[in-house]
Amino acid sequence: MKSGALLRTVRLGVSSLLLHKLRSLLTTLGVLFGVSSVIAMLAIGEGASAEAQEQIRQLGSQNVILRSVKPPDDLVSSQQSRISSYGLTEGDLERVRGTFPWVRRVVPVRQLQQEVRFEERVLSPRVLATVPSYLDVTGRVLFEGRFLSEQDERETANVCVLGYEVARHLFPLRSPIGQRVKIGSDYFTVVGTIVPRVPLGSDAPAPGSEVTGEVLIPLSTGWRWFGKLQVKIRSGSRDMEEVALHEIIAEVDRPEHVEAAAAAAREMLTRSHKKRDYEVVVPLELLLRAQETKRIFNIVLGSIAGISLLVGGIGIMNVMLATVTERTREIGIRRALGAKRRHIVVQFLVETVVLSVGGGLVGILLGLAIPLAVEHWAEMRTIVTPTAPMLAFGISAGIGVLFGLYPAWRAANMDPVEALRHE
Repeated sequence: MKSGALLRTVRLGVSSLLLHKLRSLLTTLGVLFGVSSVIAMLAIGEGASAEAQEQIRQLGSQNVILRSVKPPDDLVSSQQSRISSYGLTEGDLERVRGTFPWVRRVVPVRQLQQEVRFEERVLSPRVLATVPSYLDVTGRVLFEGRFLSEQDERETANVCVLGYEVARHLFPLRSPIGQRVKIGSDYFTVVGTIVPRVPLGSDAPAPGSEVTGEVLIPLSTGWRWFGKLQVKIRSGSRDMEEVALHEIIAEVDRPEHVEAAAAAAREMLTRSHKKRDYEVVVPLELLLRAQETKRIFNIVLGSIAGISLLVGGIGIMNVMLATVTERTREIGIRRALGAKRRHIVVQFLVETVVLSVGGGLVGILLGLAIPLAVEHWAEMRTIVTPTAPMLAFGISAGIGVLFGLYPAWRAANMDPVEALRHE
């Protein structure tokens, strides 16, 4: 068919649809909402997956993390006082540091249960005693001031670095650098702040609300002022925990050595610990698992949204079959005047494609608007990839052709004589 004839056929199809504006509009709604739901659901799924993968990456894709895990209470000296000794030891630290061939740097971390106070403001974040290389190994970013130094570690200095959330809560109107905060019963000078692992919120936390984040102090200072025992008082009983190290972060030289280092760490801990008071976390494994979960999640979401497109296509077929019945006499006249079957097929295919493509284009606009609304109102990250609109539009156009074939074939195969007799 020549381009001029095709253009005339398109104009004829559009004018036929405009004769029944409301019916044409309602027919396109199925495709419209199907396309928009495909784009929106894939954008929401992509955003949630990217957020999870980013948090895993911040743990360090070349790190192997050993953590202390409290086993069921089995060492009880009395009903009022209990001492639990578990977790990673300094011996574990030395074995990781001295015997693992692929480990480049090792960072010990000790978590302290202490209140942090400045004037009348008080909160209970994670107080971490660690070494200066913690910042580089974990990929954290300095926000202001400096991080802990080797000199701080040697001199057991009373200095600390605040997480951004903690700094914003304790010092909402001024810089914390140089200020003195009270950790437990001792005073520490703030030398720096680090950005949080999660995106910053737009509003400062209200006074008295729960604040997440960390406060970091030198490991030697943590040993000096807080020792090994930590006391927790609950409902009249006093629980004491003795944990040398809560976390050992081993930085591996190359990504392909991560699995071997993790296997060596599990074997070492199995031999040196009588009870399972540890766990080995491999961010690289978590990242690969998250990527696989993302793929499955996108398939599920795309399938659910694709069903709505299928329903829209069935609606188009239903309407076009009714249109063929209504226009039987018109088809007979065109055949009597010399129109061939392919002309009738093209005419009705053009109408179905116009319906589906028109709904698809409007659906793309709606599908791009929904993620923006979700980000604004639900404060949830969404990512619209170029593939999603292209995929949704391609499916909508394909549905127009697929579900328009049968009505067009039925119209083209009518007997012209019987069609002319139709009232």
